[in-house]
Amino acid sequence: MTLRPGGPAATAVEAVVVGVVGAALGGAVWGLLHPVLGVVMAAVAGVNGVICGWRQVYPWQRWSGLVAFVLDSTWATVPVAGGLLAHLVAARSRASRYEPSLSRRHGQHVYRGGLHFKKGFALTVGNVISGAGDVSRPRRRKLITDHEAVHVWQARWFGPCYLPLYGLWAGVGVLGGVLLWLRRGRNEPLGTMIESCSYYTNPFEWWAYSRDDLWPPPGLVTGVGWRNAAVRPLADVRVRRHIDSD
Repeated sequence: MTLRPGGPAATAVEAVVVGVVGAALGGAVWGLLHPVLGVVMAAVAGVNGVICGWRQVYPWQRWSGLVAFVLDSTWATVPVAGGLLAHLVAARSRASRYEPSLSRRHGQHVYRGGLHFKKGFALTVGNVISGAGDVSRPRRRKLITDHEAVHVWQARWFGPCYLPLYGLWAGVGVLGGVLLWLRRGRNEPLGTMIESCSYYTNPFEWWAYSRDDLWPPPGLVTGVGWRNAAVRPLADVRVRRHIDSD
């Protein structure tokens, strides 16, 4: 049997191999904490591996592909488990529309529809990006590559700490938004102030918006939050790398 790159046989083999290896890694690492936890995380890593392998998500030709796979199968299996729920929601919706051009060998899954909480905003859970919208538009496509993809890697680096830290800041930000709204004389809409404090100034969002060269973002109340960008925009990093390679 000839395994034609991208063909059904090749994708089936990749799905099996990535699933089996992912399950072994997840079980071995989390099993050090507790045998039951090892079984659960092995299942999560295995299912993720099968889906990623079948869709040929990981860019094996780059070091980042291997790192992404190892992290998704071990340290980041908690956010990846949330990503499996996003897959499930997308599977139940005909409007989800999986986007291969931003997924295959990009280290992430992208759905044009699927799970999202606010119109016009994409949502990233683990290695799954939902609500991408019309990615044929350059600005919308850049949102996925330069903002949401940053969240994918944040989940990998911070692993089980990512969602609790994000949620903790959001919760405290609600209270902070109310207090700041009162202190500033209630001149801005309360909802806008709360969103600025709980969402836009969240360090993870500050990081992502900075990478997208969109700091400060349009929805942020003037004078609230971080003054300068957290990091250089990814567009500048890519240009610099291109210059250095030449």
